[in-house]
This record gives sequence, C-alpha cells and structure tokens, in this order.
Amino acid sequence: MNSALAYMLMKIPKRLEPLFEEGLIDDVICQLMTGKEAIIYMVRCGEDMRCAKVYKENNKRNFHQCSFYTEGRKVKNSRRARAMEKGSHYGLKAREETWQSTEVDMLCRLGFAGVRVPKFYNFFSGVLLMELITDSEGNVAPRLSDLNLNLKQAREYHRILIKQIVNMLNVGIVHGDLSQYNVLVDNQGPVIIDLPQAVNAGNNHHARNIIKRDVDNLTTYFSRFAPELAQSDYASEIWSYYQRGKLPHAILTGNAKQQSIDPIKPVNVSDVLQVIDTVIRKEMAWQRHKQTRHLNQLSQC
Repeated sequence: MNSALAYMLMKIPKRLEPLFEEGLIDDVICQLMTGKEAIIYMVRCGEDMRCAKVYKENNKRNFHQCSFYTEGRKVKNSRRARAMEKGSHYGLKAREETWQSTEVDMLCRLGFAGVRVPKFYNFFSGVLLMELITDSEGNVAPRLSDLNLNLKQAREYHRILIKQIVNMLNVGIVHGDLSQYNVLVDNQGPVIIDLPQAVNAGNNHHARNIIKRDVDNLTTYFSRFAPELAQSDYASEIWSYYQRGKLPHAILTGNAKQQSIDPIKPVNVSDVLQVIDTVIRKEMAWQRHKQTRHLNQLSQC
C-alpha cells in the first residue's frame, strides 16, 4: 500500500457490506467526504485504491431531483415509467435507481468522449466504484475550491474547463451542477466529478439556463484570481454555436457579440438587375407566345 494512503482501516459501513461480501472491495480505508447527495469512501480493491460513492436516500439529501433535471430522460421499461410518473412506492424506488444509474452512464459516455472524469469500475447495490483521483505524490487530489491559484493557473484551468464543457455539449450533455466544488485537480489539471443530475441538452427545455449557470459558476470563481474573466460570456457563445450545429469547430472568444458567424456577403446590384431583366424578358416572351396561340385558335374557328 502506498505510504501516502496508509490510513488506519475503518469498520466497513453497512451500505458497503454487500460489496465486501461480493469481493468487489477488500478494505475501507477512510471516509473522504460527505456531500449533499452522497458519502465518499476510499477503499482498497486488491492492490488498487478506489473511490466508493454511497448515495444517500432521497429524504436525507439536500440536493433533490426534480423535473428541472429529469425532463427528457428516457425510461425504456414502460411499467417503470408509469410507476415513476404516478409516484408509487415502486415508482419512487425506480426513480432513485434511475437517478443513480445516470451517473454511471455519464461517466462512461464522457470518458469515451475524452472528457476528464473518474474512470468507472462498477455499480452494485447503490454504490458506485470509480477511480480515486490523486496528485503526483499519491495523495487524494484537492477540490478546485481548496486551491489558491495564481493568475496563470486561473486562466489555464478556466480555459480547460470551458473546453470540457464544450466537449460535453458536443455529445449532448450538460453537467447541471458544475462549480469549483465539483472539480478535482490532479497533476494533469481539472477532473470533473458528480454527474447524477446531468441533463440531455436536446431533450431538456432548461438546458440553456443550466449550462449558463454552470459556466457562470466557474467564471465567478476564476475571476477572483483573473479579474478580466468576469467580463466574458462563454455561455451565450457556446449555446449559440450549439444551436446552429457549429460547436465542434467553434473558436470561442468569450464575447457572444463578436463570435465568428457566417459573413454576409455584399450584394452585387448589377447581377441582381441582370437576373430581374432576364426573368422579365422570359415572362414577356411567354405572354407573346400565349397571345399568338390564342389568335391562331380564333382564326381557325
């Protein structure tokens, strides 16, 4: 075991017992943090250290799922969908399972798309096993909110995270709760975490407001260290490119009013007049043809 992670083993929490019995984890090292929706533990799996995210029950969470986030999420099983809509006991349980499995889906999809998120390992009995993000010395990576950044770091981390937001939206995903508290920083830079509330941009009418809030949260934080960022408006610019289907090739400036759009070419008046003249000549020729044909018909009567 890495000496930097050699914590005294703790008693296995009840929610982690099923994973211990299944051989998915071997030891629980310590509790890393407790958040508004889950408790995070460091666990040992063979020779590897990993993260175990234990979701809190709905009535014990401060972050409540609502239609603002769940709108547009598809449930393949029609019985589950009806139960979730009615709010029955089975429906509430199904909704909770869907909420949790969303994070699994997002970790896999975003990881495949090249977004820096923890690697997914397993999801069992309401517990998510994933990569433990560490720094260059093997210690647990700090949250962005715990760092005191210099001007260069703030600009670079902001640039990286804006790019990650774009990469997420390119595959139709908006984080939904992105801030300095949901970003870890290892020796390679920011890693985005906490994704159960992520939304499908194409099916959620709130997606534009949600991504604006995500971007504004980061901008407000980074502007403490790089004040000029407070004047940027990446959210409007990103969404504009996304709506026009041009986001993958967009060159962002942070100024929605100066974004690169298709230039309007000046009208060549001479060409337009020539086209009009051609149309008029054809119309007059057609009218003369009709008149001649009509006169010929009359002469044959």
